[in-house]
Order: sequence, then structure tokens, then C-alpha cells
Amino acid sequence: MFRKRTVLAVAGGLCLMLAGLAPAAAQGFPSKPIRVVIGFPAGGPLDQHARLLTDRLQAVLGQPVVIDYKAGAGGTVGAQDVMKAPADGHTLMLANTGVMVINPALYGKLPYATLKDFVPIARTAMQPLALLVNPQVPVKDLKEFIDYARARPGQINFGSAGNGGISHLVPEMFKTSTGLFMVHIPYRGSAPAFTDLMGGQVQFMAESIPQAAAYHKQGKVRALAVTSRLRNPALPEVPTVMEMGIRNFEVVGFYGFLAPAGTPRDVVAKLSDAFRQVLETPDIRNRMVAQGADPAFLGADDFAKFLAAEMPRWADAVKKSGAKLD
Repeated sequence: MFRKRTVLAVAGGLCLMLAGLAPAAAQGFPSKPIRVVIGFPAGGPLDQHARLLTDRLQAVLGQPVVIDYKAGAGGTVGAQDVMKAPADGHTLMLANTGVMVINPALYGKLPYATLKDFVPIARTAMQPLALLVNPQVPVKDLKEFIDYARARPGQINFGSAGNGGISHLVPEMFKTSTGLFMVHIPYRGSAPAFTDLMGGQVQFMAESIPQAAAYHKQGKVRALAVTSRLRNPALPEVPTVMEMGIRNFEVVGFYGFLAPAGTPRDVVAKLSDAFRQVLETPDIRNRMVAQGADPAFLGADDFAKFLAAEMPRWADAVKKSGAKLD
């Protein structure tokens, strides 16, 4: 009887000890710097977004946040790096629409599955685009451009940052909605495409708000409409596509953070709450809006549901565009 009671006492003590260790992952987290991997070169929109959040995130988490650039294959190289990292919350991926929901439909042999190989942490921003024309195109608004392009089937070229990216798929959605026939000219990145738009080699393009707003104000391009449901503060005089008569045309990219699959739920919750705190900071929100992005926090569970809903929508856009990469 004594031995039995001793065993039960030891077992009970062990259970209490394990129970005390259960939340230790979150209690001791983070224990070292947080590495944020971006699958694109420094200086781009994702880098700008990461740098905006970094200082405040460091203050909330109490550890440095280091940005690590792993560019290549439309963000795939960075995604693989994070997928293989220890699932302890100290390595995160900052990704955009392309990496999370377009690549799975675009690449025939994608080495990762968004909702299988990663756990969503937080959606942080929505990023509308502007529909732009070269200033020499003789139109003042989107309706005039539609009439102009319809009268010239196959004579209007639109540039993009490459096959299957959001700057390719948004014009394809626009073509489907209007019945226009425009010719796609893919480039190796947004910068050369934008240069040719300003030079007149292509006449039309969809581009992120920050760059679009800067060059629109300089008169180097003309913004005809924005793709969000509401007008954008960075281009307040530019109407939405829906205002110009194309019903239900709301196409907005997004940014978010993910961690390797298997990251403990309490660590995920702590990270998610940290991003919530950052995005509730008035200065951060104001600076984000000034950059043309809309603060749009979603916690881990809601972000996972959002991604699951976005995937079939973008897969349909990829299918209709005919884009495919190996």
C-alpha cells in the first residue's frame, strides 16, 4: 500500500510539473531575436512594410527583429527557408498575395502548401492597386479608356512585373469584366514595366498605390481608378473601379505573417497579439495609410479562414489568364 501511494504521489507530482511546463513556450518566448524572412529583394513594398512595423514590434516583444532577404522564384525561396526553420516562433515569413494564394495555382511543382506547411499569425495590411495609363493616352477617366481600348482591339499593351503576379492578374480580371482585348507584356519585375509605361512602350498597367500615387502626382502616369471598395487616401481624387460602373470589382492584395507549421499555439497567440498591438498604434496606422496600405489586422484563426477563402478566387484568375510556371 505504501509503495502504491508513493507511485501515485510521484505520478501526481509529475503531472503537476508537466502542467506547469505547458505554457512555458509562450512564457519564455521570445528568448532570442525574431527573424523575419522576405522572399524578395530589399527596397520593395514588403521591405517597406516590414521596416514600418519593426521598431514597435521589438518594443512589444522585447527582442530585436531582424529582416532577412531570401529573394527568388516569386517568393518561393523565402517560403522554403521558413518552412524548414525550427517551429519555435523565432522565424517568421512576411508574405504577400502572390506567395500565399497565387503561387499555389501558378506553379505546377510548388515546394510548399500555404495552409499545410505554415501557420498563419496575422494579416497586417490590405494593398489596393491603381489602374494607370501613359499620359499620352487621350483619356481622362476609366470609362473613356474602356471605349478607347474597345475601339482598338489588340492595340493596347499592358505591362506587368511578370506572368501570374498580381500586376498581371488584376488587368486580366479587368479584361474579363469589360470584354476588352489587350495584349500582356510581362517584364522581369515591376521597375522595368513601370519605366516602359512612363515611356509609352506599354499603355496600361496595374500598380501598387505608393508608386502609382507618387508618379501620378508628378504627371508621369495617369491614375484612372483604384481597385478597392473605397477611395484611397493617397489618391483621394481618383474614383474606384466600381464607381466607374464595373460592379463588384474589388481586387485588393494583402500582407501577412506566417510561421512554420507546428509552432505552438500559445506562441502563435502571443505573436498575433503583438501584431494587434502594433497595428493599434496611431502613428503606425497613419504612416501605413500614407504609404497607400490599409491597416487590416486579422488574428491567427481569422487569417487562416481568410486565406482559405482567397485561394479559389485567385486560382480562378490564374486559370482564366492561362499563366503557368514550372
